[in-house]
This record gives sequence, C-alpha cells and structure tokens, in this order.
Amino acid sequence: MTQLDKTVVLITGAAGGFGQELTRQLLEAGSRLILTDLNEVVLRERVELIQGQVATGQVLAYLAIDLSTTEGCENLYRQVKALNIPVDILINNAGIAVFGRMDEIPSEKWERLMQINLLTPMRLSALFAADMIARQRGHIVNISSLAGWWASPGLTHYAASKFGLRGFSEGFFHEVKDYNVKVTAVYPFFSRTPILQCERFGSFAKGNDDFLEHVATDPAQVMRATIKGIIHNKLHVFPDATAKNAHLLKRYFPQIVNSINDAFLRRLKVGKGK
Repeated sequence: MTQLDKTVVLITGAAGGFGQELTRQLLEAGSRLILTDLNEVVLRERVELIQGQVATGQVLAYLAIDLSTTEGCENLYRQVKALNIPVDILINNAGIAVFGRMDEIPSEKWERLMQINLLTPMRLSALFAADMIARQRGHIVNISSLAGWWASPGLTHYAASKFGLRGFSEGFFHEVKDYNVKVTAVYPFFSRTPILQCERFGSFAKGNDDFLEHVATDPAQVMRATIKGIIHNKLHVFPDATAKNAHLLKRYFPQIVNSINDAFLRRLKVGKGK
C-alpha cells in the first residue's frame, strides 16, 4: 500500500477543481505537498483557504510554471530538485479541454491541449521516474478521463489525449514495476469543475449540452475514490459510478455506445434550432 502521511506529493494543475480537492484531502491525510499551476497568486489564495480548515499536512512550495512546453516541464523538475526533497508521488492532474468538431477547432488550440494533457504527463513521468527508480520507491498518478475509453462527439481531441494517456500509463506500469515504482491511471466522468466551461467552437459552439451540469459528479467524492485507488496501488481507477458503468457498457455493448453518441449529436442539433 502507498502511504500518505508525511509523503511528499507533487500536484500539477493544483488550482483547478480536482487539484483543490487533491490538495484538501492530501493535507487532511498528512501529506507534504509541492503545488504547481500557472498563477502563483491564485494558487496561494485558494490553498490558504483550505489550510485555514485543515491543520495536519504541509505545503512545501508553490511553483508558477507553464507546463505546456518541454522547457516548462524541465523547469519544474529543476525547481523541485532545488528543494532537495525527493518526490514520493507525482500526480499529473493538469489538463484542459476544447469542445467542437475537430476541423473547426483552431490547430493551435488542440495542439496545446495535446501538449498539456498527454505530452506533459509523459515528460514529467520520465523526469521524476528516473529518480524514483534510483530510490526504488515512487508512485506516478495520471488523471485521465472516461474519455480515455469512450470518445464522444465534440471531444475528439480531448479523447485522443486521454486515450493516449491510458496507453502510456499501461505501458509505463510494466516498465517500472520491478523497481517498486507504482503507476495509477484515473478515469473520472465529467465532474463539477471549471473544465465544463471550456472553449467551444464552430457548429458545436452553442450546443444543447446543459445536461452535463445536471449529471456531472461531485469532485470531492471523485478525488476521495481516486486517493483510495492510489493507496491500494491500483493501475486503473474508475472513481465514480458513471465511469464504472460507462466503461463496462463500452466494453461489452459498444453498439449501445454508438446509439448514445448519435442521440447526443441529435440533441446538439435540436439545441441549435435545426
């Protein structure tokens, strides 16, 4: 089992919805956190509110870094190394989404998405895993998505990044397991986080998808299940009932998934008055 008390955990995307819940719950578990996001001021303000309610864990550092480039990832690694505190758990949580038909989304938008959602976790995993392998100890957690199993219309680029992260996690798991380094991939359904307000483009820009607000999950519960999966060293974690059921549906009844995708497209067209 992976221990959390006094464990050093690096969280990317720490100012976001899942990032804040991970911060809260890991502080409650007594972890020592290194937090990174784009804006240090915003990150500090949000975490200080949490620290006012939680008194057990410790924040070791706040790092403001753009992780959408190779240089940004290497910069994060150097700054963490400068702390001279080995990272026990790396949680690759940072991620973005765009919504729209793939040919209507500007290339710079979806290319940045692929950088952050897929290449950044791969880069950081490679950097920090080398140290973990040398220490014969460590755990890498990749926050993927149900979209890593089920590709929905309007989320083609997002699904591609999350499918890729699933494949990376599976392969990496087998490569590092003999060095006592654990790998966990997490596949949540849409949750009530800012990612639901992602940029929208083209024919999907004004789609009737408000239902997501009603079926979206509670991020606190999702991250609670995620942390439980980390503790038990699970490779694949489906942290909510919707993700579990949808995964099984996709696996055993793919024709039903196709019908659901078709119905979703019809709903979008109705929302646009077509």
